[in-house]
Amino acid sequence: PKYDHVGVGTGTVVNRPAIKQYQKAIRDRAGDKIAGGKIIKVEAHPIPEHYRPRRIQGRIALVGDAAGYVTKCSGEGIYFAAKSGRMAAEEIVKLMKGGTRLPAQAEVEETYLKKYDKAYGPTYAVLDVLQKVFYSSNGAREAFVELCDSKYVQQVTFDSYLYKKVQGNNPLDDLKLLGETIGCSIKGYSVAKADAVCSNPVESQKRI
Repeated sequence: PKYDHVGVGTGTVVNRPAIKQYQKAIRDRAGDKIAGGKIIKVEAHPIPEHYRPRRIQGRIALVGDAAGYVTKCSGEGIYFAAKSGRMAAEEIVKLMKGGTRLPAQAEVEETYLKKYDKAYGPTYAVLDVLQKVFYSSNGAREAFVELCDSKYVQQVTFDSYLYKKVQGNNPLDDLKLLGETIGCSIKGYSVAKADAVCSNPVESQKRI
């Protein structure tokens, strides 16, 4: 909600050409709540959820969205944009030795990229797996919703989002969570409605 209007975000990872259908469905669902209103502006931007194949080229170093540092599942990008920008700048300044030299591409890759990937690579990997496992079908999403009732899942999720790194690592609770995941998945697939037929299967396979 804004001062005099409402901003509504709509996203998809499997059928980008159908985004207008999803937007219309949201308006239809709102029904009388938006009666008499008008659409002020419609805009769309791709969210880069994958590392760019080449993040360093010559004297150019990519950071933030340009480098593909948006996390899956949450879509978090502001922190990683600021953090990667700072890490890149600090490493380049060190390599320049008071402005007496220009760093080579290999040097920036060995410092900035290596340190960033070591610090946050596991976070991207875990969120990638979570998205593929729990966001791929209605049954999986139902299972994920039920799992979120677990206090351990809530705590790990909160801590991981707060510190931007994967938290938890309690072997006993992790083992218990595995059992709960299997149970919730079985239940989720048994009660979930069948997924609607995707009108763009080629795009779906490419993104999943």
